[in-house]
Amino acid sequence: MITVPAPAGPGAFVHPALFYQDLDEYLAGVGGFVRTALDADEPVLVAVPGPHLDSLREHLGGSASEVTWTDMTDLGRNPGRILAALQDFADRHTGRAPRIVGEPIWPGRSPAEVREATRHEALINTAFAGRPATILCPYDVERLAPAVVADARRTHPTLIEGGQDVLSPAYTDAARVSADCDLPLPAHEGDAHRIDYSHGELAGVREHAERWARGTALTPARRGDFVLAVSEAAANSLSHGGGKGTLRLWTVAGTGVVAEIHDAGRLADPLAGRRRPSLASARGGRGLWMIHQLCDLVEVRALETGFTLRLHMATP
Repeated sequence: MITVPAPAGPGAFVHPALFYQDLDEYLAGVGGFVRTALDADEPVLVAVPGPHLDSLREHLGGSASEVTWTDMTDLGRNPGRILAALQDFADRHTGRAPRIVGEPIWPGRSPAEVREATRHEALINTAFAGRPATILCPYDVERLAPAVVADARRTHPTLIEGGQDVLSPAYTDAARVSADCDLPLPAHEGDAHRIDYSHGELAGVREHAERWARGTALTPARRGDFVLAVSEAAANSLSHGGGKGTLRLWTVAGTGVVAEIHDAGRLADPLAGRRRPSLASARGGRGLWMIHQLCDLVEVRALETGFTLRLHMATP
């Protein structure tokens, strides 16, 4: 019998990791969580990979129609997009205690995606602090790497393991986990096109990116998204990164294109770009948010040597 987390009390945020070993355990834990919320007339969002969506819908039967469903392989392809979607759902139910199932890490994720998803898991605790909500995060302990499971223990205050809901002794401050994710980016393979830019040269950066992207397999629509993301990143360098930066562009055979923007800036707010910005937000917050919405993966590195964004976009 799996213990389902108690509903979040007034002002309380609950963020457990559910460690499961097979589909039966998954359905018992996640299904019990959802049914408890529906019985309490609480709003429920389930954002999990597609195959699990189908299994859960079948498991819940007629109750499935009362749940908001999202395929995490679409929403969370870029982990930097997930937090804004979860907060949007909570914002639509102000005055209530929403229950959310979020499964941002599943077998088959690349190491780069796992690292950014781990950062996301840590930052959830900052973004939802003091807010009445519960976010349950399932982890496949049989198929995920031990290091991924170990990080789940660091990013979740409580664990559902072996049928019991317990405190996680490894739980760590979000800033520490996020800093640990700031490992140097691996060197790219092959040649990269490079351009250095400074104030007054943003139009040139856009033109350079557009010319380069025409020679890739990006569709016209995605090429426009790519150029816009590069332009926003370069504009952020000029406004917040010391007034200059470096752009590198390269292709990854058979998979996609990459743009890397480096400058001398610092990331003052680790949630920048991960929360939907208000109209009054500084340009950097809006620009980073747009970049996360446009790209298939955004790798973020805030190091002593400066700030780096590595933007990935898949090709057909």
